[in-house]
Amino acid sequence: MASRTAEYYRTHPKARKKHVEYQKEYNKKEEQVKKRVECIEHNREHDKKYGKASRKGKDASHTSHGIVYKSSSANRGSKSDTAGDRRARGGKKKK
Repeated sequence: MASRTAEYYRTHPKARKKHVEYQKEYNKKEEQVKKRVECIEHNREHDKKYGKASRKGKDASHTSHGIVYKSSSANRGSKSDTAGDRRARGGKKKK
């Protein structure tokens, strides 16, 4: 079952196009490119030392403690690593 967001973009092509355009611009930013390069280099070093199989199913995550490996779902659902993670998920719900 797809997430609510995925369903929304499937049923609203105009919104999907706008979102894709924004993501293209966002991913070109120097800071985002640096983050991706950092992860690639970290993965390469890790693979040399421990082998590629040791990080199967895990993503390199930028945390306040440096780059650590987390399961993909935990990394994408993390709410406490950085302010950006919290903002991306809408922050705390108000009662």
